[in-house]
Formats: sequence, structure tokens, C-alpha cells
Amino acid sequence: QAQLVESGGGLVQAGDSLRLSCTAPPRTFGWYTMGWFRQAPGKEREFVGARSRIGTTAYNEDAVKGRFTISKPNAKDTMYLQMNNLKPEDTATYYCAAAQPGSPSRDVTSYTNWGQGTQVTVSS
Repeated sequence: QAQLVESGGGLVQAGDSLRLSCTAPPRTFGWYTMGWFRQAPGKEREFVGARSRIGTTAYNEDAVKGRFTISKPNAKDTMYLQMNNLKPEDTATYYCAAAQPGSPSRDVTSYTNWGQGTQVTVSS
């Protein structure tokens, strides 16, 4: 299984921005559907967004309301989650995950390979 490594989390204030990174071995992004999830203490893991291997993206609009964007530069083995106008309710551990090829899946059970997560804390 591909090893996924997230980075970029931290402590920020409400209204700030952060960019999370998910690095994977070569060709991972060209084969798998890749997703971003988050989990706050005491809550279930929540879908944030996903990118198919051909670049199609989908988001949990109820949660991110157009504030988050997934990107993946062609020349890099890294996927980004740009998070703008962060709110205290965005506080969570954010995970990158891989699923078998297909449309971007919102179902956490579709993802079989997970990174270790990166903590995002947003203060009010």
C-alpha cells in the first residue's frame, strides 16, 4: 500500500488560512482516488473533499462552504488542501486517504489506505 504523509497543520486564528499537504509515492495520484477527511475529538471521521485520478473533485459543501480547495500540481507527488477563512469548528485531525479508482467517494469505508494525520487547531 502507498505510504501517505500529511503535513502543514498547526494552530491558527479564526479567519486565517492553512495549506495541508499529502505526499505519496510516484504514480499514486495517477491511479487512486484520493480523499481528505477530518476527525474532531468525540466525533466520527468526516469527509472533506476528494480528487479522482483524472482530477475531478468533490467537496462536503455543508462543511467547507467553498472555503477549501484540493489541488495537485502535475509535476509533484503531492496533493494540497487549501483551507481559507478557517473557523473554530474546523478544528480536527486531518487525514489523507486513498481509495480504488473511480469517482471521488464521500464514503469513509471506500478508503483503504490512510496517512497518520495532521492536527489543525483554530482559535476564536
